Amino acid sequence: MKKVSVILADGFEEIEALTVVDLLRRAQIFVDTVSATEEYTVHGAHGINVQTEDLFEEVNFVESDMIVLPGGMPGTTHLNEHAGVRRVVKDFFEEGKYVAAICAAPTVLAGLGILKGKRITCYPTVETQIQGAVITRLPVMADGNIITGRGAGTAIDFALKLIEVLAGAEKAKEIQEGILYE
Repeated sequence: MKKVSVILADGFEEIEALTVVDLLRRAQIFVDTVSATEEYTVHGAHGINVQTEDLFEEVNFVESDMIVLPGGMPGTTHLNEHAGVRRVVKDFFEEGKYVAAICAAPTVLAGLGILKGKRITCYPTVETQIQGAVITRLPVMADGNIITGRGAGTAIDFALKLIEVLAGAEKAKEIQEGILYE
């Protein structure tokens, strides 16, 4: 079974995080919600608190096939300030494992220099913070082991792309039809 770690920091965008968790679990992909704070409860940008399964320090990330960074503010800032998150993202990228980020979170990847020459998408207001990447402005973009999404309104497209790369196009289509997403 494929395993995905979704890392949450205070101020994360709830739609982006929970859509990914929900749809991947519907596809029978194991999803571990991971707190980048010192508490299991992480506070969303819009007042929705989420109880995670693990604290960052408790996770053996080598067991994961993909790491997902939801956007939102100040969640993205907190992810970027977390040395462990940056280390794990860089390790995943270098090992050829999937790194997925949506909205403002691709800026974390850009800060690590792993988006140079990659085709990506992100929230419009953070485009200027990403140097060396080709910004497509599409809802979702996959380039090698990097998958990016534009924002909260593209969270379903983003999650379906994650399912496609982990479990195949047929499974992604099954989930898309099951939720009546046109």
